[in-house]
Amino acid sequence: MPKPGCRTLRCVVFLAALLLSSLLISFPSFALTPVESSKTYIVGGDYYYPPYEFLDPEGNPTGYNVELTRAIAEVMGLNIEIRLGNWSEMRTALETGEIDVLPGTVLTKERKAYFDFVPHAIIHQSIFYRKGSPRAKNIDDLEGFEVIVQEAGSMHDNLVKHGGITVILTDTHANALRLLASGKHDYAVVANLPGLYLGRKHRLSNIVTSGKTAVSFKYGYAVKKGDAELQARLNEGLSILKNTGRYQEIYDKWLGVLEPRTLSLTSMVKLSMVVVTPLFLMMGGILVWNRTLKREVEHRTREIQMQEQQLIQADKMASLGILVSGVAHEINNPNSLVLLNTPVIMDSFEDLWPILEGYYRQHGDFTVGGLEYTRMREEIPLMLTEMHAGGKRIKDIVEELKDFARSDNSRQMEAVDLNEVVRAATRLVDNSIKKATHCFTVSCSDALKKVYGNPQRIEQVVVNLILNACQALETPDQCIGLRTFTRPDRKYVVLEVHDEGAGIDPEHLSHLTDPFFTTKRDSGGTGLGLSVSANIVKEHGGILEFHSEPGVGTIVSLALPVWKSGG
Repeated sequence: MPKPGCRTLRCVVFLAALLLSSLLISFPSFALTPVESSKTYIVGGDYYYPPYEFLDPEGNPTGYNVELTRAIAEVMGLNIEIRLGNWSEMRTALETGEIDVLPGTVLTKERKAYFDFVPHAIIHQSIFYRKGSPRAKNIDDLEGFEVIVQEAGSMHDNLVKHGGITVILTDTHANALRLLASGKHDYAVVANLPGLYLGRKHRLSNIVTSGKTAVSFKYGYAVKKGDAELQARLNEGLSILKNTGRYQEIYDKWLGVLEPRTLSLTSMVKLSMVVVTPLFLMMGGILVWNRTLKREVEHRTREIQMQEQQLIQADKMASLGILVSGVAHEINNPNSLVLLNTPVIMDSFEDLWPILEGYYRQHGDFTVGGLEYTRMREEIPLMLTEMHAGGKRIKDIVEELKDFARSDNSRQMEAVDLNEVVRAATRLVDNSIKKATHCFTVSCSDALKKVYGNPQRIEQVVVNLILNACQALETPDQCIGLRTFTRPDRKYVVLEVHDEGAGIDPEHLSHLTDPFFTTKRDSGGTGLGLSVSANIVKEHGGILEFHSEPGVGTIVSLALPVWKSGG
């Protein structure tokens, strides 16, 4: 028979075993399975994805993801080895089991079929473009353009799925931004913080971001599908870091410095009450007083300027009247001899021509004025005709100057062929054209309708435009082109004079037709040519327009209304 002490000992052991069993039944998952000390987890990542993960100048892994992973490994007692490389290769390595975890993976619906995730941040994808390019606010704006993305990255999948976009692949975000900055392709879509970081580091000053988030993703650890143990340990380690505040320290160290700092609404209100409001009131009072004073000064200044301009213009017109009267008399006298004698010489040549022809047939070619007769018989009639036309042109120009001085607009009007006027004007200034350029073209429309006007006055405008184009050229290799055509509305015929000269500064364009305004005063310009031309065009109901780009050239457009017979 057992002793009473043995029975008591057996009872104690039984009760202790029962208590222990109840504890084990009540808390079956009290702690995670201990980590094998010999197990080393291989952690992959992108070798150039700052500030999330990258290699420092010594080739060591660093960045937000790297430091966060090391902190989790420390609190969970995990052995890890970090390997950074090409992102596309690392993603494949996770799929094949060559590495155990990728800490910098965007969580997408497609990837959840292959990986399990432990999110630890939100990552924003932004659209970057070159300064001066059209701004794209969202993915739909990229349709029809070439867009650079990182191969195997989240935006690679996203843009291919979207469709309508030409996707250009590169291995890193840095190369995507470099390609864009060098002028290749249209846009780049990269993570916002890496894009800002790399843009500053590499001084890519010609690229900007729209400031809008194109797409946002959850961002975190990816492990192979079904690796629940590693997923649980990463999740528990992340929770510990967040509860102790260490996660926030790591986040602020790497990502906080790149995020824009904004004042809270409360801080803004306090600042406004203390500083901005009194300053605003003071500035408002100064602004009202200053605006009143400015209006008064501007009014007085305008009055003085108008009076001054009227005096200057009156003095110029008086001086011009005196000058034109004297010049007209001095020019018209010798020019009258040209106009009087040229027809006599032309008639004389007509009478001499049969005699010269007879001599030529009997004796062969001979010289006249140092040139062969066979050449002179063709040239002399043209020369005499041009001399007579030139004399008439001189007379008309003198009359135009006199008319400008006295503002007499009475003129004989008729139906005018603009093509003929252009050809005549070109002949008159042929010498100036040949001196100015080796490249002069004239394209006249065959179906051009006539305009109603004075042919001499229109010719004066065309001559003026051609001479201005010649003076604008800097080298004879630069070209001048003339063309006539009918506007699509069929109401106007147009002459365009295009030169490849120095161009006109934008601030001068509105003053080109002002009397006495010239940019060529040092080379003898008077500023009357375009002013007279503008008045002639206005008299004819036409339009004179100037389009110019400095360093590229100028296009002058002369539009005259089509003549309606019987109207």
